[in-house]
Amino acid sequence: MPGTDAPLSDDALPAYIDTTKASIARVYDAFLNGKDNYEVDREVLRRLQQVAPEAIRLGGDNREFLIRVTRFVASQTGITQYLDCGSGLPTAENTHQVAQRIQPESRVVYIDNDPVVLAHGRALLEENDQTHFSAADIFQPDQIINNEIVRKYLDFSEPIALFQLGTLHHYDGERSPQSIMAEYIDALPSGSYVALSHFCDPETTPELGELARRMEQIFLHSPMGSGLFRTRTDIEGMLRGLELVKPGLVRCADWWPDGPRIKPLDPVQHCIVGAVGRKP
Repeated sequence: MPGTDAPLSDDALPAYIDTTKASIARVYDAFLNGKDNYEVDREVLRRLQQVAPEAIRLGGDNREFLIRVTRFVASQTGITQYLDCGSGLPTAENTHQVAQRIQPESRVVYIDNDPVVLAHGRALLEENDQTHFSAADIFQPDQIINNEIVRKYLDFSEPIALFQLGTLHHYDGERSPQSIMAEYIDALPSGSYVALSHFCDPETTPELGELARRMEQIFLHSPMGSGLFRTRTDIEGMLRGLELVKPGLVRCADWWPDGPRIKPLDPVQHCIVGAVGRKP
């Protein structure tokens, strides 16, 4: 599949691919101008662009946040082990590539349960012996914490970097996302770092709040069926027990950008926020 000049067509689909529903990983890939997505995935992006022409920035800002956070962890904290939840499909500058460029001994365990991601995960195992992959449900923290692959390659007696980037806004189960994150944070050793990004409802600015609500409705009623824009208070509740690295919970584009901002943010860029925190 990789290496083609155009996104995937629905012809000759593998039997395990359900094209009646968009895949979160493949929609994200479409947002990043990737090639590993189908028509049903691109339809989600097209619908969103009807109300937010710059919607693709949601994916771009999230990916750029991941890159900057990984550089920070690798260069500033001394941590060399990463648990990347909901890793998605390979694209340029994945967590292991960024981390290992700075700290070659860095170990990364990716977790995802999307069938297309699983196929790519197996390929990752073959090309990098410091990178590992496990198929599991990231919204079941006890299963991840006790996962055989996670426990084999990550040492829970030493600090770990846990990434939940662009994941929890796709969760709408019975448990609260705050309790899911609390269980993860409780399991991490002292000195660990947690990075989180999430769609946000900028409710204090009415026109941006309205944009968030409209995008949420499109996501929820699209072939993907998920994408919640929660309030800052809700998102802050997912970071309890952590000492947030300055500047705290901010728009992803504002978390230590690579240079001075010359042009203003697009409206959608106000609707995805991120933070990094250290467990005392």
